[in-house]
Amino acid sequence: MKICLYLEFYHFLGGILFKKIGTGLLSSYRNQLRILDNLKIPYTEEWSNDCDILQINTPWIKSLYLIRCARARGKKVIIWAHVTVEDAMQVFRFMPIIAPVFKKYLTYAYGQGDIVFCPSDYTKSLLFAYGLPAEKLVVLSNGVDTNFYRASEEKRNRARGEYKIEGLTIGTVGLVIPRKGTDTFVYLAKEFPKNKFVWFGKIYSGLLVRPLPKELPANVLFSGFINDVVAAFNALDIFIFPSYEENEGMAVLEAAAIGLPIIVRDILVYEGWLEHGENCLKAKSDEEFKKHVKMLLENKEMRLKLGQGAKILAERKSINALSRKANDAYIKLLNDDIK
Repeated sequence: MKICLYLEFYHFLGGILFKKIGTGLLSSYRNQLRILDNLKIPYTEEWSNDCDILQINTPWIKSLYLIRCARARGKKVIIWAHVTVEDAMQVFRFMPIIAPVFKKYLTYAYGQGDIVFCPSDYTKSLLFAYGLPAEKLVVLSNGVDTNFYRASEEKRNRARGEYKIEGLTIGTVGLVIPRKGTDTFVYLAKEFPKNKFVWFGKIYSGLLVRPLPKELPANVLFSGFINDVVAAFNALDIFIFPSYEENEGMAVLEAAAIGLPIIVRDILVYEGWLEHGENCLKAKSDEEFKKHVKMLLENKEMRLKLGQGAKILAERKSINALSRKANDAYIKLLNDDIK
């Protein structure tokens, strides 16, 4: 078995389009590489006729061309469902205008795969509603590398020193876009002026997305892109993820691997694997976020309990755990046993 693992534009001009972005897509792609290494399955990142499976990450124009090449040679095709209309709608200003056409395109593109890897049951339900057949839709988490994302006192001290962080600190890691809940983040910072709030992640241009408020509370820091994402997680004491729409939420898994207590917005994607009071707290409103933050700031025992529960969750979605599931999917696909 040999697999072509393909992410469009990843190697274009030395990868310039993916530098200093830090998206879940990149994290997922790197986890896929680690899974193949773990399984000792030969792979290439450029199409080769000796590949048995073409595994696409973004179904754009060249990817569709490669799918045609693979089909012409009788090869199998897997497509990762990293993008849905629902999550794209809340990213760029122009998305609501093109959403109907984009949905038709995604339905067509994902339909070109023999199977579609869905990061969650929620994503699977969306694609099924688009009209894709259930037998094509295979749930496989993006996963988390628990050997890479781990607690480190050295990284914590370095990051907190660099960003002048002191005391119990609340924060998050991810792209600074409205969909990720920047409004809730700023609201919480105003409600807890004695605590530092730090958002580590690339800040998009106001031409593409609704910009941050011109005046931010004094206790808020938006760092911009950070090279050492593990240090970013370690710098925090409480991880909040107020995103309005996700296909899984890789930052949640990464925070879990560090052992941070986690607060998320109560949205459908987390049903079945994030358990309120066990490995996270869920909030339906800004007021509930405020209540949970206050409780965790005052209750060290609960912080430790949720952090421990989060680490157990991360192990269930580790590279080792997902390697077995991925290998089963590959074997079934090659044996025409996908049902």
